[in-house]
Amino acid sequence: MTDNRWLFILTMMCLLIGHSAAGAEAKPVAAVSTQDMTPMQTVQTRIDQIVAALTDPELSKPANKVAQRDRIWEIAIPMFDFTEISRRTVGAKWTTFSEAEQKRFTDLFTRFLGNTYLDKIQGEYHNEKVTYLKELIKEPQAVVRTKLVRDNAELPIDYRMKKEDGQWKIYDILVEDGVSLVQNYRVQFQTILQKETPAQLIERLEVKIKEQQAQPAPQTK
Repeated sequence: MTDNRWLFILTMMCLLIGHSAAGAEAKPVAAVSTQDMTPMQTVQTRIDQIVAALTDPELSKPANKVAQRDRIWEIAIPMFDFTEISRRTVGAKWTTFSEAEQKRFTDLFTRFLGNTYLDKIQGEYHNEKVTYLKELIKEPQAVVRTKLVRDNAELPIDYRMKKEDGQWKIYDILVEDGVSLVQNYRVQFQTILQKETPAQLIERLEVKIKEQQAQPAPQTK
């Protein structure tokens, strides 16, 4: 996969996944109910809100980067089923986790994903456009097909979603050639779990998050 395609993937992930950073108080986001929205409407509504936060002149000031992170996180987190994402990335070994380990892993993996992608969106978003192609619904699951456009390049991106308590939530993201967010991490986690226990995998995630937090804040442009 070329560097440009990975950048597209990261940009799209960043539009949707964030991690709350402590230290600043973000302005409240207007409440938006997605209770009766279609899968495509759910994705489009959240992305529109996140793009608005990214392009807000006040939030884009260097001094307000933490507040901008908080705003993006508040918008994005309701549209993901992080428990389902965690279960699918672990795969068949999920049943070997205790209930406490499942919850701990989900909490840590959510933080890890946020730390991985949110800093990038604040430095790499360059007015990419999203074209919404169609939605394929077979309840309780659906696929929303979109296209990310940057300059003269395009990247197909599909969102796998499931309906829970009347709302559609994302549990996987696929890009061109079938590259899957869940599958990418599943390969890594299953390799580890062939030799180590769930507790040891959780310890690995804890170490990774500490390493992320120790890294210097990215330079803003």
